[in-house]
Amino acid sequence: MKLEIYGSQNLNFVELNTTGSNDTYIRCDPESQFLDSIVFNIFVPCFENANKLFDFFGSTKYNSRKLIPLRNELISNLQMFENVKTIDDFEVTVSRKFLGKDFLEELAKEDKNWGNDWKGYLGKLIEINKTLIQLAEKCADEERILWVIGY
Repeated sequence: MKLEIYGSQNLNFVELNTTGSNDTYIRCDPESQFLDSIVFNIFVPCFENANKLFDFFGSTKYNSRKLIPLRNELISNLQMFENVKTIDDFEVTVSRKFLGKDFLEELAKEDKNWGNDWKGYLGKLIEINKTLIQLAEKCADEERILWVIGY
């Protein structure tokens, strides 16, 4: 939590927006979903592999041609998480992700005893991964555009 007034350069979240058209979207729409950047970083390779034009600090469009590759990348990522069986597996798996070491450092700051509940944190990453898959599938089924906007 930041107890201060700050500018837009200090925003640190990602918006998952499904309300836009092929060319535009409604920024921070009530239907949008949001994810802290430190958490989203764990999933960045999926978004980059599905769309080579992915821009973390801008907006990236996932249309019908990009949604299925995104879904497939997220499914592979989910399988990787589901294969984690030990705390060492967890640390290695997360560390290999984009800024994964930063995620682990932030986790240690927030919860000094996170190692006692690593399975709970793994479970949360799995749930986020499943939600991202569902979002990609919903957009594909409903012929919607998924805009991913970093702030």
